[in-house]
Amino acid sequence: MLFGVSAIHSPESCPINNEDSKKIFMKLGEKLETESKKYDNVKVVEFYMSVLEHEWTIIIDAVNAHDIEKLCIDVGISSLSTVKIVPMNLYSDTLKKFQANS
Repeated sequence: MLFGVSAIHSPESCPINNEDSKKIFMKLGEKLETESKKYDNVKVVEFYMSVLEHEWTIIIDAVNAHDIEKLCIDVGISSLSTVKIVPMNLYSDTLKKFQANS
């Protein structure tokens, strides 16, 4: 199942402006890769960021949101951002469901 993880931080805690946040950010990709292996069926699909909005969007394929929550804590995302985890569907899959019910 796909989940969209939205992580929003303040300008004050932004890795551009905050040395502690910068240390976490610099290791984030590596930690996401290694820490995700601790959980069954958790895979980071893509990681996007909007620097000026201080927002990250991470697409994760996982069995449940609880593993993603733990992952965000383990890698440090939750220490500098407010995190929202939302189940997602591909447009094509949703379209197929609509067509099957027509």
